[in-house]
Order: sequence, then structure tokens, then C-alpha cells
Amino acid sequence: MAVIDFFDRGRAINPTGVAYQAGGEVWTFDDAGALSCRIAHALLSAGVRRESKIAVLSPNAPLAWICVLGAWRAGAAWVPLNPANPVRENIRLLQRFDVEVLFYHPDLAHQVAEMKSASSGVGLYVALAAGTDDAALQDWTADQPDTPPSVPFAMDDVVAVTPTGGTTGEPKGVMNTHRSLSVMVAHQMMALTYPAGAPVVNLAAAPMTHTAGLLSLQTTARGGTVVIVSRATPDSVLDAIERHGITELFLPPTVIYRLLEALEHRTADTSSLRYLVYGAAPMSTEKLRAGIDRLGPVLLGGYGQTEAIAAISFLRPDEHLIDGEVAPEERLSSCGRPYPLVTVAILDEDGAKVPQGRTGEICVRGDLVMKGYYKDPERTAETVIDGWLHTGDLGHLDAEGYLHITDRKKDLIISGGFNVYPSEVEQVIWSHFAVQDCAVVGAPHPDWGEAVTAVVELKAGQHVGEAELIALCRDQLGPIRAPKKVVFTDQLPRSSNGKVLKREVREAFWADARKRI
Repeated sequence: MAVIDFFDRGRAINPTGVAYQAGGEVWTFDDAGALSCRIAHALLSAGVRRESKIAVLSPNAPLAWICVLGAWRAGAAWVPLNPANPVRENIRLLQRFDVEVLFYHPDLAHQVAEMKSASSGVGLYVALAAGTDDAALQDWTADQPDTPPSVPFAMDDVVAVTPTGGTTGEPKGVMNTHRSLSVMVAHQMMALTYPAGAPVVNLAAAPMTHTAGLLSLQTTARGGTVVIVSRATPDSVLDAIERHGITELFLPPTVIYRLLEALEHRTADTSSLRYLVYGAAPMSTEKLRAGIDRLGPVLLGGYGQTEAIAAISFLRPDEHLIDGEVAPEERLSSCGRPYPLVTVAILDEDGAKVPQGRTGEICVRGDLVMKGYYKDPERTAETVIDGWLHTGDLGHLDAEGYLHITDRKKDLIISGGFNVYPSEVEQVIWSHFAVQDCAVVGAPHPDWGEAVTAVVELKAGQHVGEAELIALCRDQLGPIRAPKKVVFTDQLPRSSNGKVLKREVREAFWADARKRI
């Protein structure tokens, strides 16, 4: 089925129900559906064709997401742009992915002016509201039909070109299709189950340009409501859960840590919550236990990549428990079992499957896998080999079929000839009550090649010394894997969706070493 069919399924179930809500702004399924049809007709009238690239530049907002629905209804491909990116980076994405139409929020008109002056290649600009030099969405669509256009499609048509990587060199554009996104939605509906007639209320708090937007598709497919907030602060999330009876939401681990810290100082009724989905980065098992203790068995772990969108494996809420007690470290540190519609294997460097329990590269095969990288056949061929997506993640499958991620291949530290997996060290450091977050990287060392180095962000008002953290790691991991140095920082570098940027942490040490040469 086409990706827009998931929204239309929900519209058929609940036409007058609330599809999207942000503050006092409310959109029923019929309202949002009609506008998406007018947008689609306007795009087709402007010359948009199947797989034409349409970008949306906006903070989280219902209108912005309805523009995505309209683009899909016209058969176009969505290019997500994050307004938190530097303008020059978004200009590069517009040019790199041949974007023809840009929808944008009026508050970002200054960024759009810079894009125009830089010859971004965009032929049509549409503002979400009046007050700019460009056509306003309401006026631009006013004379268009509010019925679906007849647009042919194939399951392998590209519906999203998602930027990934690219802070140096050319960014990669992951091409996902009707087929891959349909598998993603099916997987989410398998994982997040509801009794008949139960309310389904999703909170889109993380950027909708990332996972939060795509994870809203399974909500609307059920005729449920997506509540949208502009920023994922602890207070905005907790207030929304209380006010709207949120039943499901996705948050990266960093935001969950801050939410749990906020709950130490305030109360909130979170009883409506059925699923708090975490992913995009490793989760501290210590904080996972704290989350289960405070929120109940509602946490659901997810593992995916842009190249195998959001849904490679999952750890159900009940799998966080064994016989009514919180499961041991071995279970909690896993990312669950593979979803039913993909095949996961652990392969060695020659492409052969390794024995159970042995570490190798996590590889994925099935309809969830991307079509390839946009206009980049060489990188595609390096990443998808004989039908297997090579994720770049190291891990193993245990005797019960649970998938464990050891680390990114590029994050592996080789110190004195020994392999050190940063995630193992991070789990120990996270367990200290004073630690808010950390990143473990390899810093240059004249004798060992790399020295295990931890960069630590502390909780507000808490203190711990370098020697104490090193001793904690030596006690649990031994001297080889223990950090040789701990650096404290007020703020770890993070991406716009809250993921710690290890590459920036690592590069700071190597750049400093190069200066001394």
C-alpha cells in the first residue's frame, strides 16, 4: 500500500476525530485529509511528478506534517530539513537532493532568504502562513479540489530521501520507499498493541523530521490522535501526558534521563502511558531500571537505522521483566528480538555467519531495507551486499534470540592491541548516581595507539572525581577497559534529536594531538 494509505485508513475509521493537536490548534481527520488533497493537487498543477523532491522546513507543527502528507499524496518524495541545522547545511541538502519545492514556517523566512540568495535550486517556495514574500499555503491551495488525486504508484517508488551523516564531505540521502515504510508501520503496529476501543494518543515531542514524525503514522492508521509539542523539555512532555492522556511517545535516552530527573522534583500523572519508546542511542540500564520503577512497565526499546527505518528489533515492555521483577543486565542491555518482517544475521568480515554469541557485524535483509543512497551507487554497493544491509554496528545474538549491540565499528577502541567496546564502559559510568550522561572514545596515545577516555556530564548539583569513576570501571571491567582519563564537561555535543555526537568528542582529542605534532 502507499504510505498515504495509512492516514486514509485512520480517516475512514474516525473522520471527525482529532488527528493532530498542538496547543489550541486542532485538526480533524477530515480537515487534515482535505487540506492534504488540496496540497497534492496544487503540487501536481505546479508540475510535480512521481518522486519529485519536496522539502519542509519547520519546527514541529501540524501544518508542516500535513504538507508531508500532501507531498506523499502527489507521489512526491519528502526531504526532511531540520531548522536547527546551520543554514548552509540545509542549502547543501536542497542542492544535493534536487529539491524542487520548499514549504516553510514564516518564522524561518530569514533562513529561506539566505537559501534563495545561495541559489538553492528550489523553484517554488510556499509559506505555511501569510506574512512573507511567498505564497501562503491557504491562498496557494484555495481553488484546489479537496478529493484525492489519481496518482499511480509502485511499491518501490521513493517517498523519502533522508539525510544522514555528511558533517564532512557529501551527505548521504537514504531512499525509503512505500515498501520499506509500510514494513516499518506494520512493525510498529505489531509492537504497540491496544485492546479494541482503547484510546491511542501519540505525543510527537522529538523532532518530527526524525523518528517522531514517522512513528506518528501507526497512530493515525488506527484513527488515533497525535499531540504535537515544539520541544521535548521534561516539563512540556510531562504536562502533555497529564493534559492529553498520552498513551505512547518516542524519546531518545538523553531526554528520558532529564525527564526522570525532573520527576524527582515534581509530580505528574503518567498513568495513561502504555508505551515510552526509547532508541536512537544506547540506554543506560541503571536509568532504565529507574524508569521502570517510576513509570511502570511501559518502556519499549527499539533499534533501527535510517537505512532500515526504525524497526529492526524491539524489546517489549513485558520483556523488561522476568517473573514480575526487573530483568537482569544481560536482558536490559539488549535491543530485543528482531521484528517478524526482517532477517537479522551476524556476519564476519568475509560475509559468513558467526556462531551464536560471537561478535560480528549486524546485517539486515528484507523489505524494510532502503532502496539505496540517492545518486550514490558506490556507497550503496558498499553498504548493501548480496541483499544484506551492513549496518556498521557490532553485536551478537544470544541463546534466547535477543540482539545485543556492542558498538559502532568506527567507535571500537583498539588500545595496546586489545579491543574495547565503549558501550560497556559507558554502562558502568552511567550507573554512578552523579552521572547524567557520558561518551567514551579512544584518544591518541604514543604507546597504546588509543587510550580509553571518558567525557562525562554530571547531574546538576552532583560531584564525583576522576579517580572514583576510574576505580569503579576497574572494579567492574578490569584495568584494560577502564578509562585512563576522565574529562568533565557542562554539555556533551548533541545532534538536533538529542543523540551524543561521539565523532565530535573523539575529534576534539585527535585535533589537539595534531596541533602538538
